[in-house]
Amino acid sequence: MDSRHKPAPSIPIQTPQVPGWATLRGAPSDGDAAFLAGAALNSLDSLVRSEAVWAGAWRQRLGLRSALAALRLMGRSEEEGALRDAVLLPAPGGDPGPAGNVLVAYKKLSSRMISINTKTLHEIADLFALRRDDALEQVPGVIDDVLRDGRTAPFAVARLVTAVCELRPDAEILAWWLADWILAKKLGWQYPVPLLMAERYGAVFRTGTGKGRVRPGDETFERTVCLALVQGVSEALRQATETRRRAEQLLAVAAKVRTKGAETVIRQLLNEDALSASAPGTKLSRWASRRLFERLETLGAVRELSGRSTFRIYGL
Repeated sequence: MDSRHKPAPSIPIQTPQVPGWATLRGAPSDGDAAFLAGAALNSLDSLVRSEAVWAGAWRQRLGLRSALAALRLMGRSEEEGALRDAVLLPAPGGDPGPAGNVLVAYKKLSSRMISINTKTLHEIADLFALRRDDALEQVPGVIDDVLRDGRTAPFAVARLVTAVCELRPDAEILAWWLADWILAKKLGWQYPVPLLMAERYGAVFRTGTGKGRVRPGDETFERTVCLALVQGVSEALRQATETRRRAEQLLAVAAKVRTKGAETVIRQLLNEDALSASAPGTKLSRWASRRLFERLETLGAVRELSGRSTFRIYGL
């Protein structure tokens, strides 16, 4: 690969972890839960602001995890492979279907900090197959109110999710998508990090009796959101460690790859969860892109994620 077009090497960063004293034990009080959430978010904040070269792929992987939980909330049962196929296999501009649209919504969330206005809200609601009505039109105003009231991030999240679910009880999937957006907005992050939807079916949302789940608006909902953030951040940092390791391997072998146009693929791999072996968006022929991915796989820089011999999909 032409050295003039190599991706910028990542700055060696020791991936932060949630301190041992800030991990969940027993049944924390409301105050303890808020304190633990703050400690966890502080650890994540330092990673987000480091702007690691592999952060795009990391956020997209977290988005995939959240999309799987969102589908469960919708009563669907697609797994990772089906979701990747839905988005990557159709021709450009093709319909990824209902499940694929959920992943598209999370890809939009994790790729940039969009403005939430009526137009963008309609776009996300359509991806979640939510009908448009007068209640949905009130959501941008709710977001503005939450941003103005001065609450710290975890409590802003809880208020927003509760308010959206009160307006539209069938829109909980949208409420959790917006929760990650408003968390990033409150913390001043350049990109949202998908965290909360993936914890919706975790242990912290079980009620004290163990026979139900804490719902938006319940008395313990704010505390539960704090604990969900602790769990979500811990998982995000675990995945960051793995993504960093794989990205460093990719960058280490990049100089051995002589294929013209490989630099575009390398950059895409650092910014996406997965790529089709046809490498759309590059000038590589199908034969050249297939050979490139096979070479990268041989060098231990990528993994084949589909398990198929045709229509293959690769990622870090």
